[in-house]
Amino acid sequence: MKPVIALVGRPNVGKSTLFNRITKSRDAIVADFAGLTRDRHYGDARLGPREFIVIDTGGFEPDATTGVVQRMAQQTKQAVAEADAVIFVTDVRAGLSAQDHEIARFLRTANKRVLLAVNKAEGMLDAPQIAEFHELGIGEPHPVSAAHGQGIRSLLEAALDEFIFDEDHDGEIEDGSADRPIRLAVAGRPNVGKSTLINAWLGEERLVAFDLPGTTRDAIHVPFERNGRRYELIDTAGLRRKGRVFEAIEKFSVVKTLQAIADANVVLLLIDATQGVGEQDAHIAGYVLESGRAVVVAVNKWDAVDDYQRQMLERSIESRLGFLKFAEVLHISALKRRGIGAVWKAIDAAHASATKKLSTPQLTRLIHDAVEHQAPKRAGAFRPKLRYAHQGGMNPPVVVIHGNALEHVTDTYKRYLEGRIREHFKLVGTPLRVEMKLGTNPFVDKGS
Repeated sequence: MKPVIALVGRPNVGKSTLFNRITKSRDAIVADFAGLTRDRHYGDARLGPREFIVIDTGGFEPDATTGVVQRMAQQTKQAVAEADAVIFVTDVRAGLSAQDHEIARFLRTANKRVLLAVNKAEGMLDAPQIAEFHELGIGEPHPVSAAHGQGIRSLLEAALDEFIFDEDHDGEIEDGSADRPIRLAVAGRPNVGKSTLINAWLGEERLVAFDLPGTTRDAIHVPFERNGRRYELIDTAGLRRKGRVFEAIEKFSVVKTLQAIADANVVLLLIDATQGVGEQDAHIAGYVLESGRAVVVAVNKWDAVDDYQRQMLERSIESRLGFLKFAEVLHISALKRRGIGAVWKAIDAAHASATKKLSTPQLTRLIHDAVEHQAPKRAGAFRPKLRYAHQGGMNPPVVVIHGNALEHVTDTYKRYLEGRIREHFKLVGTPLRVEMKLGTNPFVDKGS
């Protein structure tokens, strides 16, 4: 699973600037959950082929006992607890402060790997002020400039040095995928019924389940079989083994959810019919889409709402989760074990679509037919010419289209092509990415 790095420090030392630099985007926040994250934000990041999660925290006062400052301190302590490594950010221009010493004391007792970043050090790499930060007892200071990007790569190399990365997962084209278990993550807000559903699977359907050794941290992978098909449940509900019985504890951890989604083939997004579609549901759904994961939406406790509430809920799903139009939406009752069979069918269908092989001749013919039916708009003197297409990846499926002047193809036309491809190959429950690859004209820049 992706390692997690938390950025910690007192206010105004440049943590958010560093967060944006590491995630390479000002809007890279992938999970800003209301009620959980007054000053705790999560972002995806990459260093070469290595992917990881970054947590940005607010100004930290470890000993705060009241008010907003205490809540911010709790958020930071939670971020440290969730992290595999901590980057302690300080400010060389402001110098050491009593608050820096307090944070250092807390981090020394947190039993985490800590790296000391001395920020705003542009032009000061050998300055004597940097040596002062040895006083914190955290280790060798790493002089960096978040604003200018100096020293960031070496800092991240040091932070990621001890982790082992699985680079053969996302977008893979693999043979024999039918022989591999389907990795399934069950995601959703607290108390939507994840534990009830998981217990129904493990108990009522008598699935073969056991702990898989070698998993990292608190993540529990539960292999099981159903009707001869192998699955691997990547838990976000807090499954724990208790003797020979699985005990499900309803526990919400943003990091565990993000990691489970990133590691899954299919995500089952569970929504509580009695609560409707909330911001957290939309954030989780957005992250599933960003991650390119196949998804099934199950509305739990459907039997607990009346007809009017059902109509309002369906409208809410259309408006707030409209970007998941490709996903099946099912109505279930985990407690009464109603509709669970349909969920399994949808999971299998979504996985089959996400890993489907798309023939190059069929794709090319399909693209030509689509252009005949509706040609792309001309842009000035240029009209895009779509020549041929092939599959560029799976999980999610990627279709690469080659041709000329493809930079002028509009997003609307790409969506039109996506719809034609989905309809032809009967793709359900999976995102589909259409990429344009420009052809080069050999006669450009040659005299006539």
